[in-house]
Amino acid sequence: MLAPALPALRNRYFALRHGSSRANARGIIVSDPRRGQRAFGLTPGGRIEVLDTMARWRHGTPLVVCSPFLRARQTADIAHATLCCGEPVTVDARLRERCFGTLEGRPTACYEDVWTADARDPAHRLHDVEPAVAVRARTVALIGELEAVHTARCILLVAHGDTLQLLWTAFAGLEASAHRGRTPLRPGGLEELRRRRAA
Repeated sequence: MLAPALPALRNRYFALRHGSSRANARGIIVSDPRRGQRAFGLTPGGRIEVLDTMARWRHGTPLVVCSPFLRARQTADIAHATLCCGEPVTVDARLRERCFGTLEGRPTACYEDVWTADARDPAHRLHDVEPAVAVRARTVALIGELEAVHTARCILLVAHGDTLQLLWTAFAGLEASAHRGRTPLRPGGLEELRRRRAA
């Protein structure tokens, strides 16, 4: 699959990983939208993580765009309320969790098997997972649409570990296979996605 190009950027983008969820607490994979959109929301500690992160926000009032999974929607709602955003939260399925196929409900230790395969071939479908290149393509497509509509905005993207890692590779000018090449955001973690300038 040919990786779509990241467009020229007129806006600033920030990635916020959802706070610790009930799936995290149980150590299980919840990636099927039929489960994740209805259940496995934030733990009390996860809510505190997000509140603590938002207390350090210093970038004005953002447009908040989030995954439809419950844990991400709850995170986005906390951010939205804390930052007194006037516009409603936008839910976009392209920020959803990566689908981990037959690993659904299995221990999170199973992620390692997928990530090892990603490094060899980011288009693989081991365990019927959503290919890394497909996750990256859908998130880059979202950035393209946001760029077509907005100018000089601060946009807060609320999503999941793999989803944000794969979007980061597009900003960093790396292949999708490199998404585990840096420390991932912790639950409730925030960072600005900066486009790497060509040497």
